[in-house]
Amino acid sequence: MLRFTSVSSSRIIHTQKYARLASTTASERRNSILSRINNGPAFSDFLNGNAAQHSLEDKVLAAVPSEEQRLPRWLKTRIPKGRNYSNLKKDLGGLKLHTVCESARCPNIGECWGGSDKSKATATIMLMGDTCTRGCRFCSVKTSRAPPPLDKDEPLNTALAINKWGLGYVVLTTVDRDDLSDGGANHLAETVRQVKLQSQNKVLVECLSGDFRGDLEMVDILANSGLDVYAHNVETVEELTPFVRDRRATFQQSLSVLKRAKQANPKLITKTSIMLGFGETDEQVLQTLKQLRDIDCDVVTFGQYMRPTIRHVKVAEYVKPEKFNYWHDKAIEMGFLYSASGPLVRSSYKAGETFIANVLEKRQKAAQA
Repeated sequence: MLRFTSVSSSRIIHTQKYARLASTTASERRNSILSRINNGPAFSDFLNGNAAQHSLEDKVLAAVPSEEQRLPRWLKTRIPKGRNYSNLKKDLGGLKLHTVCESARCPNIGECWGGSDKSKATATIMLMGDTCTRGCRFCSVKTSRAPPPLDKDEPLNTALAINKWGLGYVVLTTVDRDDLSDGGANHLAETVRQVKLQSQNKVLVECLSGDFRGDLEMVDILANSGLDVYAHNVETVEELTPFVRDRRATFQQSLSVLKRAKQANPKLITKTSIMLGFGETDEQVLQTLKQLRDIDCDVVTFGQYMRPTIRHVKVAEYVKPEKFNYWHDKAIEMGFLYSASGPLVRSSYKAGETFIANVLEKRQKAAQA
């Protein structure tokens, strides 16, 4: 009798289990499987012994509070306005320049574009299309394995437009193009050369590049193109990198890019950016800063991660302004040439670029003396 009761209970449990499984649609099961595959290790991870890390708990997701947080007051900005802002915005239509400032709805666009002097305005120009070959969990840029081919006339057309626009400092950035044998390094280098040529070397150029799949010879090409600032973002601390960035973008690979750029051209100012709010600890941020100083990185910026859509990684914390001030002071204490740090600071930030421009100007005068 007891044996019969035990079997019956088991059957009831299994029946309930199968009923729940049957209620799950094929589409939901397929999506669940695809999600597990996409978040799992790549073939290269098995080759280099990193597959085990993908079985760990998602540290970013684990740091997210159980309840949604409201946007704090310090992340609210004024609507950009001003005569120069309006003029620069109007110019863009005729020059056919695509700026990250507008497409990413940068909160500092009014500050960067709103001054009375165009030569003191800054802008970030997106090159090599708007489609990336990678899929980082914090970024809303379109992705594809095979983006459209490069526009061979883009370097010259971009240089002519920048010269006409009258900018004094320009940031050239790009999507990752893993589909290209050189990652787009030669295209970027040619754009820098054209900008310098057309402006008679009056425009300061910062290039925010990708990692070229770790091909350091491509870093050499860009570093020796005539640019003034070589920027490449580590984005987050090493421990959270696998959960935030595309698995092809490793923390150590990013460090190697910044290190090689300085080695290839010691006169360059090297720069990187860190987003806060993924659930990183103070110890992890401090370790990141130490690693950056070890490779002689000159400039570091800190900004708040903002979730672009519900499909992207959640914000674990809205970091308070006082904490950003702390990291600014810590970076300067550790020997960084400059640090911009604040909830609304982005990788390209006018205050930082103005400081860098002054440093470069002093260096030029010292070299001529």
